[in-house]
Amino acid sequence: MKTALVIGATGLVGTQLVQQLLADDRFSKVIVFGRRSLGIANTKLEEHLINFDASDEWQHLVKGDVFFSTLGTTLKQAGGQNEQYKVDYHYQYKFAEAAAENGVSAYVLVSSSGASKDSLIFYSRMKGTLEENVKNLGFQSINIIQPGLLHGDRKEERFGEAAAYKVMHFLDKVGIAGKYKPYEDKVVAQAMINAGIAAQPGVHTYTLGDIFTLAEREHLSR
Repeated sequence: MKTALVIGATGLVGTQLVQQLLADDRFSKVIVFGRRSLGIANTKLEEHLINFDASDEWQHLVKGDVFFSTLGTTLKQAGGQNEQYKVDYHYQYKFAEAAAENGVSAYVLVSSSGASKDSLIFYSRMKGTLEENVKNLGFQSINIIQPGLLHGDRKEERFGEAAAYKVMHFLDKVGIAGKYKPYEDKVVAQAMINAGIAAQPGVHTYTLGDIFTLAEREHLSR
């Protein structure tokens, strides 16, 4: 029976992740940190409404077995690159740092396909920089999930992603999308949970087809 820690619980993958964690009898407690309440009544759920900029107010609370990081925003929502970097890199890194210092052994991060600290693309470079820096923290098990196009019930409309999903969904239906087919939010969430439960020592990166395989691991099913 493990205690899960989650940031980004109101996002696409985060919402599915919390729902699956609450239904998973391998976890006795799910601790969520965020700016607003999830509005969920569940005896396993513990919520902390926080100011991400005031780390001295919450860092002592980041204690458990598996830390799941799904926090993220868009350039449009954030209002600029500096603001997006603050959410997607700074907040996530500070939480990972606190978790490692508090003895959390397993870390699972949702990143992005193509993430690289040397990328010429701002988003990919930001994600890649986070990946590289968290590898230097004291977790026993680091698991990085790099999905491609995500699909699910988003709260906000993203025209570009919706159009891309229709194209990739068609290619998948005719059997030529292969490992590049769209990733359902629930599949990514299950892959994260399986990675956290396994908690294999070292650094493990899952991308493209690896994510589907990880989500379907029978020996990790409840």
